[in-house]
Amino acid sequence: MQKVKFECEMCDSKAISFMKYCNNEETVAVMNAKSCGQYKKGQSIFYEDNLPLGIYCITRGIVKLTRSNNYGKEQILRFVKEGEFLGYRAVIADEPLTATATCVEDVTACFIPRQVFIDLVQGNGEINKQMFKTLCHDMGLNNEKVQSLAQKSVRERVAETILYLHQTFATKSVEEEPVIPISLPREDLANIVGTATETLIRLLSEFKSDKYIDFEGKRIKILNKAALERISHATV
Repeated sequence: MQKVKFECEMCDSKAISFMKYCNNEETVAVMNAKSCGQYKKGQSIFYEDNLPLGIYCITRGIVKLTRSNNYGKEQILRFVKEGEFLGYRAVIADEPLTATATCVEDVTACFIPRQVFIDLVQGNGEINKQMFKTLCHDMGLNNEKVQSLAQKSVRERVAETILYLHQTFATKSVEEEPVIPISLPREDLANIVGTATETLIRLLSEFKSDKYIDFEGKRIKILNKAALERISHATV
């Protein structure tokens, strides 16, 4: 990890993260305490079961959160992108980290020490509310994932995953920007879906033959969003 230094006022995440609720005194306190690091693609920022020393705010890049089972197989829980933060649940709960954070691409992240973050949550009502909302949102996503794995077929989950990745990472509407802007290994995609890599590859090939999707290199291009929504039983 390479450490870098820049001011909070220049931080890309300030406009959309909890930092926008800080007053001047709180901003100065964070600015004096935080440190920023640059991480390479494939590098881990922290590991599950370790004690949290603070939280990380992602100012550039994408991070995946994974958890290992008793056999060492990883399960992708979710992705964290620019303007979002990670490690906060373990800090608030005073518990070990439940996931490993690994960079999907080169990442810049700011580290805020545990006590500085706790002081913000305890002393700033708006930040406290935002943390509560974020916790509830993440719990909702986890519940949806459990329900999907339990009730949907693999074909439905593949369509659902393609739509999820586009909704999460595309910056424009599907008509204007149909290509999912990140390139994930097929093993990672299969991990998200909850199926074997061979099954995922076969279904992606079927979707391509049906002209629902196409590929630009390793990136997926959506050709027929409505068809994917029907397959996934999406309500949006």
